[in-house]
Amino acid sequence: MDADVTVVGAGPAGLMLAGELALRGVSVVVLERRETPDQTIRAGSINVPTAEAFDRRGLLPGLLDAQAANLAAFSKFAGGGAVKPPPKFAGHFAGMFLSADRFDDADPAFAGRGPAGEVGFVNQQQVEALLGAWVAELGVEVRRGVEMTGFTASAERVTVQTGGREMHTGWLVGCDGGRSAVRKQAGFDFPGTGPELTAYQAVVDLDGEEPAKGWHTTPTGIYAYGPTPGRILTVEFGGSPVDRDTPVTAAELEASLRRVTGADVRITGVRSATRFTDNARQAATYRQGRVLLAGDAAHVHSPFGGQGLNLSVGDAVNLGWKLAAVVRGAAAEDLLDSYTAERHPVGAWVLDWTRAQIAIMRPDPYARAIRSVVGDLLGTVDATTYFAKQISGVTHRYDLGSEHPLVGRSAPDLVLADGSRLNEHLHAGTGLLVDLGGLPAGADTCSLPTTRGTDGDLPGLLVRPDGIVAWAGGSDDLDVALKRWFGTSA
Repeated sequence: MDADVTVVGAGPAGLMLAGELALRGVSVVVLERRETPDQTIRAGSINVPTAEAFDRRGLLPGLLDAQAANLAAFSKFAGGGAVKPPPKFAGHFAGMFLSADRFDDADPAFAGRGPAGEVGFVNQQQVEALLGAWVAELGVEVRRGVEMTGFTASAERVTVQTGGREMHTGWLVGCDGGRSAVRKQAGFDFPGTGPELTAYQAVVDLDGEEPAKGWHTTPTGIYAYGPTPGRILTVEFGGSPVDRDTPVTAAELEASLRRVTGADVRITGVRSATRFTDNARQAATYRQGRVLLAGDAAHVHSPFGGQGLNLSVGDAVNLGWKLAAVVRGAAAEDLLDSYTAERHPVGAWVLDWTRAQIAIMRPDPYARAIRSVVGDLLGTVDATTYFAKQISGVTHRYDLGSEHPLVGRSAPDLVLADGSRLNEHLHAGTGLLVDLGGLPAGADTCSLPTTRGTDGDLPGLLVRPDGIVAWAGGSDDLDVALKRWFGTSA
């Protein structure tokens, strides 16, 4: 084998997955057709589960530095003054911003997030730079300028073609975006809904009449200006663009901006630009034999609400430790069945979350009437907090067959008896058994790292490598959870 696992695509999903595998001693090669990292404007924020994933791998300081720089730039663009970081500044739903003054940060869903709960305003380029440096430290080989042209898969291995050369690998994971070559060549079903709109996002140089800052609804569509200088976004309904592959021109952007804003604006330079649609599709399964999908290769949708980057990182964190356990012979292949079972419902929710936003962004009278009703609801604390919880991802839960409210959720970042935080004990990518004063006798002799803390309501926590609680006491059997997820027992 040239590598235990070959990952196609060096975006957030591919890099995060490569790091998760390398952390556990699995040999991994990343193939990326682009010569250099893509600097096209993409996602502008991350949610709480993504920040927690970085914290659990020791990468939180980089996020904090990036957010501080972004908040300073945003404050300057907005005319000065302090800017609250997410989730207190919790983004928007269909272009309707959530007010920090109507956000209940005492809601239990936000409890126990630790310092990761204060991070959100970090863009995709910054995420990719942090992940790129991390995988380099772990010794991952990222082959840029190398395109996968085909592959054949058997029950024992996958043979990958890369422009006249073959490489042999145990597993192939497509993290190669919405038009994934891996997904298409493997024949994954990809059902969903077609596009209704054409949208542009760009960073440009403007002259003439400056558009109003923020998000705005007009008779012809929706546009946004900010949160940094020159950043524009326009949304026009009428189907997908005729050509999605040619470079976006200044004239194309200017025409769309004029149609939507009605402003006498001129674009004199384009620093970064992309067009997109609301095409919403999801692979029926994320695995076929030794071929798997993660990130946009497994699901596509409009970027409204900033879920795509976060969904990709979540896929990678969920899959990484499971695939590593199978590669190393520590788990049977059926552990990988839980990857689709756990992540597919989250992806389906995101697709519907974005579809709901599209439905009330349309310019027809019925959609605008519903938009007005939702806008009224956002004037309340309950509704603003509900939307903030959904956008920030703190409500996500996997069905692990337990009724305990913590099982299947992200573990709280408890401060333990020695003053350390729970997340700090997950940097090595292992699971963790936390003794809070009530573990069964002999449980601390199992092969997992065990640490101690104090909590009056919990006997202990069994935390998977992805930070998900697998056991939290009650009537659930710790031994069953240990055997299910780690192949060991107390």
